[in-house]
Amino acid sequence: MAETKQFKAESKRLLDMMINSIYTHKEIFLRELISNASDAMDKLYFKSLTDDKVGMNRSDFFIKIETDTDNRAIIIRDNGIGMTKEELENNLGTIANSGSFSFKNDENNTAEDVDIIGQFGVGFYSAFMVAKEVEVRTKAYGSDQAYLWKSQGVDGYTIEECEKDGTGSEIRLYLKDDTDDESYEEFLMQWKIKMLVKKYSDYIHYPIRFDMAHDHLVEGTGTEDVPPEYHTHIVEETLNSMTPLWRKSKSEITAEEYNNFYKEKFYDYHDPLKYIHVKTEGTATYDGLIYIPSTAPMDFYTKSYEKGLQLYSSGVLIMDKCSDLVPDHFCFVKGLVDSQDLSLNISREMLQHDRQLKIIAKSIEKTIKNELKKMLANEREKYEEFWKIFGMQIKFGVYNGYGANKDLLKDLLIFVSSNEKKYVTLDEYVSRMKEDQKYIYYATAETVDKADTLPQTEVVKDKGYEILYFTESVDEFAAKIMVEYADKQFKSISDADLDLETAEEKEAFRKLSEESKDMLEEIAKNLNGKIKSAKLSERLKSHPVCLTSEGQISLEMEKTFAQMPDNQGVKAEKVLEINPDHPIFEVLKGLYDTDKAKLADYSSMLYTQALLIEGMPIENPLEFSNLVCSLMVDKK
Repeated sequence: MAETKQFKAESKRLLDMMINSIYTHKEIFLRELISNASDAMDKLYFKSLTDDKVGMNRSDFFIKIETDTDNRAIIIRDNGIGMTKEELENNLGTIANSGSFSFKNDENNTAEDVDIIGQFGVGFYSAFMVAKEVEVRTKAYGSDQAYLWKSQGVDGYTIEECEKDGTGSEIRLYLKDDTDDESYEEFLMQWKIKMLVKKYSDYIHYPIRFDMAHDHLVEGTGTEDVPPEYHTHIVEETLNSMTPLWRKSKSEITAEEYNNFYKEKFYDYHDPLKYIHVKTEGTATYDGLIYIPSTAPMDFYTKSYEKGLQLYSSGVLIMDKCSDLVPDHFCFVKGLVDSQDLSLNISREMLQHDRQLKIIAKSIEKTIKNELKKMLANEREKYEEFWKIFGMQIKFGVYNGYGANKDLLKDLLIFVSSNEKKYVTLDEYVSRMKEDQKYIYYATAETVDKADTLPQTEVVKDKGYEILYFTESVDEFAAKIMVEYADKQFKSISDADLDLETAEEKEAFRKLSEESKDMLEEIAKNLNGKIKSAKLSERLKSHPVCLTSEGQISLEMEKTFAQMPDNQGVKAEKVLEINPDHPIFEVLKGLYDTDKAKLADYSSMLYTQALLIEGMPIENPLEFSNLVCSLMVDKK
């Protein structure tokens, strides 16, 4: 006769929380029940190692899933160790009590090859997220009596004797009625069960079997206009692959297998650029497969992109994207980590932010960095391909967090340089600097060609110095945050002082600037606050004018800030530089003496030309066009 009992955890509210709040997705119930079945078989297998009476090998164990559509029921069977009446009360009658946890922590248990997944007793109660009633029919190993445990949730449970063939457990879930918001009937569909097993339990090391219905065509049953007849028959299929690829030896896996696994698991049509198979023991014990994609996802540089690696615990999927395992600067990687050492909370869906997680994350970061360095050193062409896709993310990583990761990432940086317009590392640049070169020079522009033709590059090139070309908005920000590399400071060719002249050149230039002081002040006055000052240029050779900047905000930074949604009008302190060796300089001197009104027109025209050279917007294109035409027709 059935005996009704209340749950030992007295609070109805506690069970409500277990069922409705701990788990994010209702589909998790199948993962939890399969994991519990796997635990039960692990326990009996462990017993078989010391007890010949068990009479079972590892290959004899299996999990069977069935559906009963007439009664809206899902059945999960296993031939594991089963439970006694006392164990039913302790394991299922006490919320958050775990037989698996006790087994794993038994001081007499020395099995090293048995993985117990379910360490928390609430996994079973996830069944009530989808079921209005749950039955557990079980017979313990070595016992002649089977027991039936029934419960409808918060009202308690009953236990009674029953009949059952063989050792093990059978869990039967009677699904809740469908509502406008929830469809529970879909869990009876074979495609859904197959999908859930593949997603969460593909690597449970026992076969998970399911009776799949197949339609077969019976040909030759009528004339051409009569459709063929079909009949349906049932075939038992194993839904899980059981052996994780990452648990195999690297020597056993081909490149094709690595690539196919990536494409199937992470829904990419292209082979990855690189795969990294990680096996570590010790402080951080985990297996992992990390991939660098050969193409960026469509949403990669958007807010909707989610970083993270899949997290497994003993082959069971815990999280689809664990963002804590991947730093932002390496957020482009895909892959998975499987560890037995992580502290999971009672739902297994969320990680405790413990020391072990941080150790694994740090290990992964180091592994990715080392692999990228190897690629840079040994597979330069492939690295440059990677850089074109994900290099911006590395540069953002240098800049973010006030440069917290700059030392980690600086050796991964490459830029196109004026030397053959090829990519160079910072180390390569510094190693071939001229003996008298003080700085790492760079030029900023939208493209390499535009940077290469900037007026400011002439004097630097004439000195024989190499120039790095910064063509992405983050480049200069990264250089500013690094300040220097190998004790050489970064220097923009647009900085106010390039410090390239000899002492004699500086003295001659000082005298000429002093003689032109009044005219330069007049030009600055004509531009009415658009520039901080006008000055003669030491950097220009063939071009008449250019813009440079003083202070921390460069011209390129001003352009970047202007493109931001919250643009607050951040401006560089602009300096209009005039080439004293260009014919325009003599024209300006003459106008200063004879026609200051026309000097104002020339000042405006030269300033606008300098803006255009820098790729910066001009305030009034029509006014500029009219001014140029007016000066062209003026015969005076």
